Amino acid sequence: MPDLTILDCTLRDGGYYNDWDFDPELIAAYLDAMHAAKVDVVELGQRFLGNAGFKGPCAYTTDEFLATLNLHGDLRIAVMVNGADLLHGSDVSAALAQLFPQTRSCSAVDLVRIACHVHEVEDVLPASLWLQDAGFKTGINLMQIADRSRDEVVQIARQVARHPVDVLYFADSMGSMTPDHTARVVGWLREAWHGPIGIHTHDNMGLALQNSLRALDAGASWVDATVTGMGRGPGNARTEELVIELNDREERGADLVPLLSLIRRHLQPMKARYGWGTNPFYYLSGKYGIHPSYVQEMAADSRFDEEDFLAVIEDLRARGAKKYSATSLAAARNFFRGEPGGSWHPADLMAGREVMIIGSGPGVVRHRDAISSYIRRKEPVVLALNTQSPVAEDLVTLRVASHPVRLLADAAQHCHLPQPLVTPASMLPPRLHEAFAGKDLLDFGVAIEDGRFAFGDTCCTIPNALVISYALAVAGSGGAQRILLAGFDGYQSGDRRNAEMDATLDLFCASGEAPPVHAVTPTTYRGVEAMSIYGM
Repeated sequence: MPDLTILDCTLRDGGYYNDWDFDPELIAAYLDAMHAAKVDVVELGQRFLGNAGFKGPCAYTTDEFLATLNLHGDLRIAVMVNGADLLHGSDVSAALAQLFPQTRSCSAVDLVRIACHVHEVEDVLPASLWLQDAGFKTGINLMQIADRSRDEVVQIARQVARHPVDVLYFADSMGSMTPDHTARVVGWLREAWHGPIGIHTHDNMGLALQNSLRALDAGASWVDATVTGMGRGPGNARTEELVIELNDREERGADLVPLLSLIRRHLQPMKARYGWGTNPFYYLSGKYGIHPSYVQEMAADSRFDEEDFLAVIEDLRARGAKKYSATSLAAARNFFRGEPGGSWHPADLMAGREVMIIGSGPGVVRHRDAISSYIRRKEPVVLALNTQSPVAEDLVTLRVASHPVRLLADAAQHCHLPQPLVTPASMLPPRLHEAFAGKDLLDFGVAIEDGRFAFGDTCCTIPNALVISYALAVAGSGGAQRILLAGFDGYQSGDRRNAEMDATLDLFCASGEAPPVHAVTPTTYRGVEAMSIYGM
């Protein structure tokens, strides 16, 4: 086996769960464990260009941060850069100069890996020249290569071979590859690339370790892993298993005690909290070539049951879903079809009237009698989100739903609910139109644009794919006198959804045409004025 190199990227790949904010004690134990286990390279994090929202030190992995760590001399340090970040502006060199203000001689970083899609390779490769001049070794990590033909893979390898790249990686991004397929890709790369080849596997189908070992047998010499497989969705090949296998092959002299202690003390509690690792739904996503982030998004929503998962996966399989941006915003953009438009005018119903939006928090159940009494006395327009039914059906005027994944999962239930459904009907995929055949749909269009609410006669613009954003915009477009929120209690302290909801409410209230918003049941959201349903 030529010059085997084990690269652990736990703090980089695992950072998607905790915003790269790892406890210093964990990082210290991790470095000691990697040294003892004879791991060759540790990728301690990203170097992101953007700075939106809080992220911990491993999101930027600055030289100042690295200087605070007890780095073992024989443990090489890597960081990863997203190719899309480098290409976002017009000057790749300027972006690199911002990310790497110190040359290799003054930095603890030895290797810089650039993750890029196939269509980005040609534009990203000049970065290797800049990094070489700065003294860094460079890796190119090819994403979503599983569906590429032999000719395409060979052509990519030929492009890379013309640049000073030290290692060429490919990632099984969908977790859909088999050991035989993995070996073929290694062979195709080798036709035009004669340097080291590396592999980064995902464990959707439980094949991450097998694919990694088969790649090594086929001629790869670099292999990624993470402790307990910590990584987005189904996770990766597990470092503890890979080290055991490779130690048997090469007698590397690995000491596993610190690694197993790290798992027991730090990683297992985190896994219990965040829940990475494969399951039958990730298996299906790998089998059908569906981006695993779709499954991860559904898993984070407690309203999805087993039938919902299977229905959505089947739909994604039918129309293909290999691309995904990590946010729900991007997911919604990928789903919606065409320019925003609609045919229903909410002002015909809402102009000058109160609109009450019913949420699913425990407050709506605890204070249901008072809410119901108010609805009967004052007759506001009542909007219920998705299929939630915390008050009697005869008190709900309309239902509101906008995210196609939820619409697909809830289609059968919606068809049995009596209220018309407000949704961007004309913008949804044909499959959903079939699922809602016979249902009274009120077509109100939507566009999603960061940091913006806008209200039109038959469509709106919202800043994210949250159904509450869509419902607020419906009421705003309808010229509501005021909006009352019932059952929007807020999440537990530390839940990131609190910040997202606060930002959404702040943005809505700051938009010039928005009606005032009041929470009439207990809420922790700071972006809304609270009042009591009992005093109204």
